[in-house]
Amino acid sequence: MDIEELLPQEPEGGKPEQKKQSPLVSLEKDLDLYADSIKEVAVDIMVEGITANPIFIAHQYVVNIGEVILDRKELNTEWTIQVSTFEEFVEKGIIQPDKKALFLKSYKKPADFMCVFVIVPEGANFIYYPYKK
Repeated sequence: MDIEELLPQEPEGGKPEQKKQSPLVSLEKDLDLYADSIKEVAVDIMVEGITANPIFIAHQYVVNIGEVILDRKELNTEWTIQVSTFEEFVEKGIIQPDKKALFLKSYKKPADFMCVFVIVPEGANFIYYPYKK
């Protein structure tokens, strides 16, 4: 028996399935809410000379990189945000040494965009989200 034979050809009860909302919808809402705080942290760590390339990690689980700056449980939101650096991402092997130049070339101006490493069950990727003017 093929797996396709086990799956219903139409949803139970004949009703169309609800399309599951992308987690990125709730991420956008939280990033809009968090934007001022994230920008303030980015400016602080750049001014202090910690890094010229801050990276924020957005997740709904526990991750072992960076430091928590906005906890979803404390703030009653969907996403926790941690702050890290380009250098830590290289050190931990998330950005491969041979890809460092390519990453830095594509890194957008931190005064205008937050660099966010989004972690979801399907995987992880970098996005650049603009600060609202």
